[in-house]
Amino acid sequence: MKVKVKFLGPIAKEDKIIEIKDYNELKEILKKEVEEEWLESIAVAVNDKIVNSLENIKDGDVISLLPPVCGG
Repeated sequence: MKVKVKFLGPIAKEDKIIEIKDYNELKEILKKEVEEEWLESIAVAVNDKIVNSLENIKDGDVISLLPPVCGG
């Protein structure tokens, strides 16, 4: 399956289309793409809805990684 991953905010990477077999493969790819400090604190959205897990992703989904923001 192919999914699109958006790296938003301070992560600031180009969006990527990633071909994966399953959730576990995506998880391993994200560990290499995103610094561990961000992975511990980001929110994740699938098709613009915040989710607690990526276990039910399917072909064509758009996954957005939303790091916490600071500001005043």
